[in-house]
Amino acid sequence: MGLSEWAGLAATTLFAALLYTISGFGFALLAAPLYLLFVDPTRAIQLVIIISTALSIVVVPGLRRAVAPWLLLRLVAGSLVGLPVGLVAFRLADPVLVRGGVGVAILAFAMLMLVSRRGHGRSWAPLAMSPSRDLTAGAVAGITTALVGMAGPPVLIYLLLAGAGARTVRATLLAFFALSYGATLASHAATIGIPGPTWVAAGVLIPVAFLGGFAGRPVGDRLGAEAFSVQSLSC
Repeated sequence: MGLSEWAGLAATTLFAALLYTISGFGFALLAAPLYLLFVDPTRAIQLVIIISTALSIVVVPGLRRAVAPWLLLRLVAGSLVGLPVGLVAFRLADPVLVRGGVGVAILAFAMLMLVSRRGHGRSWAPLAMSPSRDLTAGAVAGITTALVGMAGPPVLIYLLLAGAGARTVRATLLAFFALSYGATLASHAATIGIPGPTWVAAGVLIPVAFLGGFAGRPVGDRLGAEAFSVQSLSC
């Protein structure tokens, strides 16, 4: 990679980490499509997975009390079920399809945000939460994490449709990311393999992500649920 590619990756990582720690989501959503501009799809997705795992170390400890433990447990259990499916799909997928998958995930997320914006100011929860739906949302997230490096959109869409409290959504999402991305990283390394240059690139970019994470964490803690709600309805 040349200097311009490194600069693009670093800038993307810094900004995505800031968004991630302030709002509780957004790193993969922003980083994945922009990484694809600078590196091939396989390396881009694996970089997102590695950096997301490392970034969780910065943001999760301060949010433990706000996490909904049983919801988190069901989401993680579902994610572990969906993870093998995503790994197989990643191994067999054409790079063009990977790029398309990223685009579809972003489009679906944007459409939900548009609906949420229209429903702002009144109760809007068309979907009731249940253990089976928690597991299903986790399974879909497990597939998308392994395939396109995005754990957030499926779970966030589900929690928003269910009308979950903003503070609970933010804390539970961040804890879920930590566990889901960690499992996905281990699975990628064990089954698909992560080349040395990808680890080197991640090692260079992780400090940049930590910088963004440490800078964004005080803002996210101070604004709390209000920040999440604003971010959710303004994406």
